[in-house]
Amino acid sequence: MLDTLAHHRRKLALIFTLLWGALMANLWLGEAKPWHDIDWLDVVGEGGSAIALAVWMLLILGSRPLGRVTDLLTLGLGFMFLAMWQDAVDEFLYLPAEAFWNPLLESVAMPFGIGLLTYGLFHWHREQLAINRQLRGREQVFREHRWLDPLTHIGRADYLKQQIITLSEQQPLVLMMLDLNGFAPFNRRFGHRCGDRLLREVTEVLLLNLRHTDLLCRYAGDRFAILLPFTEQLEARRIGEELRQAIAHFAFKTDDGHSHFQSLRIGMVYCHHERSAEQLITAANQALQLDQPRAKVA
Repeated sequence: MLDTLAHHRRKLALIFTLLWGALMANLWLGEAKPWHDIDWLDVVGEGGSAIALAVWMLLILGSRPLGRVTDLLTLGLGFMFLAMWQDAVDEFLYLPAEAFWNPLLESVAMPFGIGLLTYGLFHWHREQLAINRQLRGREQVFREHRWLDPLTHIGRADYLKQQIITLSEQQPLVLMMLDLNGFAPFNRRFGHRCGDRLLREVTEVLLLNLRHTDLLCRYAGDRFAILLPFTEQLEARRIGEELRQAIAHFAFKTDDGHSHFQSLRIGMVYCHHERSAEQLITAANQALQLDQPRAKVA
């Protein structure tokens, strides 16, 4: 997060400069209120709102790259933050009529910030739709970042179970298990870092050869699971064979530059309403064990 924030230092510097300038001007011209004149309920409400807006702004800057959407969201929240900040400071000071910035910050900055934020959210919505299209093979109708595999950036086993429940109405539904032959010896020979890279690249190859309605998950280790909604038995077998051929012809480059070819074992089951997600996964794993390696791993 800190590395990402460093890319937005100009935005942070601008907001901090405006904040510091407003505070200094308030202290220069303002007169402190006695404690009994301070409305502490307003202080808590307005100050807490300002802190929340600042946290939202930092979370956005810490999780997004540079770009127009980030600028609009940040500036919108920034102006809203300045307005709430001025409201909170105003509770501690008597400000004279010469403090022209007080009504500007309180009455103009807030609606201006809301306008920028709304415009930014509109473009964020369009951006998110484009991202959703990119992620269609990694997620379908359910999103939960806690169930995302950090290595391959596809769903884990618990995400798979949830998706089986969600997609169970989309009959016919096929659950396919895929396993890389010889992955353990590959790891011992080339190291875990190279093995992790192999898994990431195999993930991309599988995604490229799936339909936009299909869902790919990493079940465990070098084992993957694919949900194929609205898929009959013959079509599922064809897709499985296409995936087998795609992986067999994928020349993975090891760290020393040599090509390494893989092969897949595949097992599949046809989902029925009367079977739970755990039962379907168990059946798919059992079917996988029956598929003998068809190619020797180099």
